[in-house]
Amino acid sequence: MSDSWSPAESGRERAPAGIEIAKPSVARVYDFMLGGKDNFASDRKVAEMALQIAPDAPEAARANREFLRRVVRHLAAEAGIRQFVDIGSGLPTQGNVHEIAQEVDPAARVVYVDIDPIVLVHGRALLARNDTTTVIQADIRQPQEIVNHPDLRRLVDFSQPVGLLLFGILHHLNDDEDPEGVAAQYREALAPGSHVAISHFHNPGAALPEVAEQAAAAEKLFNENLGTGRWRTREEILAFFGDFELLDPGLVPLPEWRPGPDDHAEQGITYHTFAGGVARKPGPGQA
Repeated sequence: MSDSWSPAESGRERAPAGIEIAKPSVARVYDFMLGGKDNFASDRKVAEMALQIAPDAPEAARANREFLRRVVRHLAAEAGIRQFVDIGSGLPTQGNVHEIAQEVDPAARVVYVDIDPIVLVHGRALLARNDTTTVIQADIRQPQEIVNHPDLRRLVDFSQPVGLLLFGILHHLNDDEDPEGVAAQYREALAPGSHVAISHFHNPGAALPEVAEQAAAAEKLFNENLGTGRWRTREEILAFFGDFELLDPGLVPLPEWRPGPDDHAEQGITYHTFAGGVARKPGPGQA
């Protein structure tokens, strides 16, 4: 992608130096589902097994990207947000957060955060000439480390509203890692007027038994091969927003959140296993 690449051989596959490609990566499996090329045999193996369970999984991945774009456009153009923190950002693809936000205001500031070192390599190559955007390698389970990271603080002023993006990441925290407590620490760091956007694997339970069966099978597959992945109930996902004010239309299947004329959304089982929403932090006396 750029001079930052230092190829390392593994059979016929090449990766940046220091990148482990024998073990599947969440970011690279997602890249495969989006039709990307930054994935390896180990990632494709898991993705292909997931497709056996949910043949329309790529549709859900695309719906997640479309949801992200609509959210960022809304926050930048209508809510006036000028600084964004995207935790669990994954590999760069078309319609990245900084591209959308900076279409509205070229001075908008964006910080990408991901634990996967390959995201750091790709992100830094993409952002080599962008002074208002950066990428840092960090673990969502360490909120204080992220919030106080010097590269993040260089661009983000937490005394002003922030758009905190948690797309497809909280479901990779297991229950014993206290995802609700982790989310609460991030919410606490935000100024009034900030917004939190979340997309999360969803298990609808008895309301949609066929979907619930697929969700349970996918959860088993993810945990056996990636060591992570929780399809949570609506109530569990809503808890991540705390006392923030949920914007209309609430927590819904991703294609139902303020769809636009160019969005691609087809009904399928996986349509109901990915939910999302956006909430605003109220000011004093508004809660």
